[in-house]
Amino acid sequence: MVVEDLAPVRSWLAGILARLYPGPVVDECGSLNEALRWLDLQPSHARALCLVDLGLPDGSGITFIHQLIARVPNAQAVVTTLYDDDANVIAAMAAGATGYLLKDEEEDTLNRRLAAMRDGEVPMSPAVSRRILACFRTNAGYFAPDGPPVLLTAREQDVLRLIGRGLRNAEVGGALGISAQTVAGYVKAIYRKLGVASRAEAAVEAMRRGLI
Repeated sequence: MVVEDLAPVRSWLAGILARLYPGPVVDECGSLNEALRWLDLQPSHARALCLVDLGLPDGSGITFIHQLIARVPNAQAVVTTLYDDDANVIAAMAAGATGYLLKDEEEDTLNRRLAAMRDGEVPMSPAVSRRILACFRTNAGYFAPDGPPVLLTAREQDVLRLIGRGLRNAEVGGALGISAQTVAGYVKAIYRKLGVASRAEAAVEAMRRGLI
């Protein structure tokens, strides 16, 4: 299945999947809501490969990835996007993505990386791999803290869990029933307590705490 809001790109990616995996039907969704409705129809034992864009008109593809992996454990989600920033990369991996490809690569390159999944390889654009390694080297201390644990309130943990999945402040607010401005205040407090300065660092901390 392909989750992509731009119809020409969606058809292009669906064509790649159809050529690589002849036989199964390739479904297409143009928004997060469409993708979630598609997910509602899938049995929990289904085997599926989903190519997922992150910048959807009604939310983040990371939200779909998280729900997909939780509800259909045998499914695989590969991000196909133009976003290669640390926050999106780390959040997508934390949500359960099994690969991360940049759509500005040549079609032959995308074909090769997706085809390699059949041999157990992880489809990953080199630029993304470098970002992941750099991020974990920079934040290695989070995984081996040498001081007392930093305590967060229950609400702060809720906010950290959601921003760690890549949700924007407005989406976090909608999920928790609070305003985006209130979420921004919690995010500021979380950054101060944890000593971090970005959503990518916050996502790493959320992973370390087992929140995502």
